[in-house]
Amino acid sequence: MDALTRASIYDILSLYLSMRYVIFDLETQNIFEEVGSNDPTALDISVATFYDSGTDKYSTFTINELDQAWPIVEQADALVGYNSNHFDIPLLNKYYPGDLSHIKSIDLLESIRQSLGRRLRLDSVAEATVGAKKSAHGLQAVRWWKEGKIDEIKKYCEQDVKVTKKVFDYALAHGHVKFKDGSRKREIPLDISTWMIKEDGAMTHSFLF
Repeated sequence: MDALTRASIYDILSLYLSMRYVIFDLETQNIFEEVGSNDPTALDISVATFYDSGTDKYSTFTINELDQAWPIVEQADALVGYNSNHFDIPLLNKYYPGDLSHIKSIDLLESIRQSLGRRLRLDSVAEATVGAKKSAHGLQAVRWWKEGKIDEIKKYCEQDVKVTKKVFDYALAHGHVKFKDGSRKREIPLDISTWMIKEDGAMTHSFLF
């Protein structure tokens, strides 16, 4: 390995270690058909899970505990999700006392769509890329909410974030993810060049100073 390669790897690792990111996922109490709208903000959150790279911990909250998530969110240099720009961030922003659009966003699905030209399910990408799978699906989580099975939703939501983290870590390390195209796996190159670059966007809206 030459000196330039070593220096490049060192720079990337330095950025990775200094960048504090939060990977998150939301589950809802209802579906679009029930609220008569395709707007995510018309839905209601049931459970949310957050992984904080600064503490290496997962935190899961019900809707009644959601205010406990804001200190985690506000420490992040970036929010990471899967379809988060079009679903999770607008929905979470409905509850947040400030504006989450002020914080950097890394949406894995958006990056995949930009490269491949179409959308893919997280399960499809995760299984081909890191051999991981979700434990259920969103409709099941809505049914669990109606049945009062909150612990099941929490387990499912946390598993979703763990799967997303595995895909995100792989993408950072390799610059691509994979998916199954028929019987063979294909790579999807991703532009990760700006992922670990910090942007100005201090989040202090919910802190009491």
